[in-house]
Amino acid sequence: MTDELERYIAQHIDAEGDYLYRLWRATNVHTIHGRMASGHLQGRLLKMMVEMIKPKNILEVGTFSGYSALCMAEGLEPGGKVWTFEINDEMEDFTRPWIEGSPVADRVNFIIGDANVEAPKLGICFDMAFIDGDKRTYIETYETVLPLMRAGGFVLADNTLWDGHVVDPAYAHDQQTQGIDLFNRHVATDERVEKVILPIRDGLTIIRKR
Repeated sequence: MTDELERYIAQHIDAEGDYLYRLWRATNVHTIHGRMASGHLQGRLLKMMVEMIKPKNILEVGTFSGYSALCMAEGLEPGGKVWTFEINDEMEDFTRPWIEGSPVADRVNFIIGDANVEAPKLGICFDMAFIDGDKRTYIETYETVLPLMRAGGFVLADNTLWDGHVVDPAYAHDQQTQGIDLFNRHVATDERVEKVILPIRDGLTIIRKR
């Protein structure tokens, strides 16, 4: 994907809206890893996936600055909720005002804590999940999330091509690359689910629970 192609795509899809654009800009200016925010293209895809799946409850693991949570919340029908967990409490002062000041604030429950520990305590059956947390523990997170999903529910896992590092021998000993590769192998052989990897942005795996 070249910069020219990315610009072309952005010019030919729905706009992200002023609020999300300002959040994306602020994320890149005021946080160290601004690239972690989903951004325009993936954000519009997440919104459309929500509109297609029509979930009542969405679980997100890894809020970061809140961009993806707000995109998913935009696609919800009345009464729907995004339950989003961020384990890094240092992000709260940045993220919470952006979520609470958004037009879809009433559709988002932002929780500081470890989703692997806290999400099962909610007692909620989720229709959709978005995994975008620590790459080193993707399998653990997946195994936590899958039992919380309804049959036919969808789990989306981000960064599953990891800038192409999953096929680059130079990164064979990198812990995050190893975590992603092991996750991909784990899901590929999991007969409980159907799965496909989309080469969008940094790789997005769509998983459907049987």
